[in-house]
Amino acid sequence: QVQLVESGGGLVQAGGSLKLSCVLSGRQFSRNGMGWFRQAPGKEREFVAAISWTGEETWYTDSAKGRFTIFRDNDKSTVYLQLRNLKPDDTAAYFCAASRLMYYFTGENVNEYDAWGTGTQVTVSS
Repeated sequence: QVQLVESGGGLVQAGGSLKLSCVLSGRQFSRNGMGWFRQAPGKEREFVAAISWTGEETWYTDSAKGRFTIFRDNDKSTVYLQLRNLKPDDTAAYFCAASRLMYYFTGENVNEYDAWGTGTQVTVSS
């Protein structure tokens, strides 16, 4: 059974940092592209960042560039999202997702992913 478990969310002041983690179990992590999405109340789920199965390619939404970093540790079957210089607009539930597309993985489309975590809440106060 494939399972994704996120952790690391919390309440932080604007300008602060958080490090989100997501552990994949039930299939071979190293053969999965991984992504992070977020969803604020009343809004659609949106792409934040993704990393290829090799770790050599990363993608970010414009608002995340320069502030967020996605990276992976295949030995720990874990993908991370380092959040820096957080803003109140970053407040959302953050979800990680796994994709088996490998060579055709572009990261930004929710339809590329076939497994999702249940989310971790990030709240940024002003």
